[in-house]
Amino acid sequence: MSIKGSKKLYIGLLAAVVLLGVVVVRSGILSKTQLNTAPPAVVVKAMQVVTRDTPVNREFVGQVKAKSEVKIMSKVAGNVVAKMVNGGDTVYKGQPLFQIDNKQYRSAINSARATLLKSQATLNNTRKDVERYQKLAAVKGVAQQTVDAYVAQAEEEAATVEVNRAVLQQALEDEQDTLIVSPVDGRIDVNDVSLGYYVAAGSTTMATVSSINPVWVQFSMSETEYLNYLRTGNGSLPASFKEHLQLVLSDGTEYSLIGRVEQIDRGIDNTTGTITLKASFDNPQNYLLPGMFARVVAQETVRQGALLIPQKAVKEVLDTTFVTVVTEDNKAESRQVKLGDRIGDMWLVEEGLSGTDRVVVDGIDKVKQGNALQVTMIQPDAQTPAQQ
Repeated sequence: MSIKGSKKLYIGLLAAVVLLGVVVVRSGILSKTQLNTAPPAVVVKAMQVVTRDTPVNREFVGQVKAKSEVKIMSKVAGNVVAKMVNGGDTVYKGQPLFQIDNKQYRSAINSARATLLKSQATLNNTRKDVERYQKLAAVKGVAQQTVDAYVAQAEEEAATVEVNRAVLQQALEDEQDTLIVSPVDGRIDVNDVSLGYYVAAGSTTMATVSSINPVWVQFSMSETEYLNYLRTGNGSLPASFKEHLQLVLSDGTEYSLIGRVEQIDRGIDNTTGTITLKASFDNPQNYLLPGMFARVVAQETVRQGALLIPQKAVKEVLDTTFVTVVTEDNKAESRQVKLGDRIGDMWLVEEGLSGTDRVVVDGIDKVKQGNALQVTMIQPDAQTPAQQ
């Protein structure tokens, strides 16, 4: 083939390629292929950033403690012969708890009473002698020295009577003390002594009774927090804090009654740098038990126009928090935010969002930066969907 013929063939092939390209473009074959390979929109639920005046609360870890915790000990020794309560029972002040064998104490009462009666009889007889000798001494029938001796003897025997009367009183009290009663209203622990147990006077702990209405809730705050409250209250804890404490139990439920601060420790703990406070909470249903942990919640301020987002809208990576924002053209945009206090199941937003932003709250793990989104808007309260 000649050079001239080769050039004609090359030109013809080039023209055919150009013509084919024009046909493909006009027919839309290429655009259809590109459309089919584009990723589908990710289905998510989003919520408008909530703007409202919000009380900002401060939380402290607290523990329930009994206002009174009394170790039950006997004043007398002996074996336990009766138990009137079971471990864990609720008891009231003056309620019988245990009975110690009282036979020896009854015998002591009988002996002391007999001794007292004998000494009283001796004293009566001596007093009669004193009267007789005083009459004789008046007519010089007996020396005054004899009269004085009988008077002294009568005084000594009178003192003996008083001693014996005190011995009898002590014996009566010892017998009464064999019945052990509760000194306070409260609940008795389960580590009580059993029947037949020998109790030593003043040293054996028979049980412990803890008062349970009202109760203390003890908690601590840092020195900085304490100083902040003092500044707010012009030198003392503000009433909004001191008189209106709420309690959130370990299962997340809120205790129905309000507590108030009644005791503040004398200083800052050198080890922890905190100060300890005790708040009193009424406990009429015995719902709070010593040893329980709870969160003490105190209202600090009201943040005007605060921005709030659900906790589930937030992702944390290396101590940095992010949310996925829905742009105006329904694209995903990852944005770093600075969070403040937790308000219920919401976070207070300090920086990074505005009241007009929408954040993804469901499906956040499926979304990447720039993804097209198919968005269903929901309400923060009723979670009511509204297709958009």
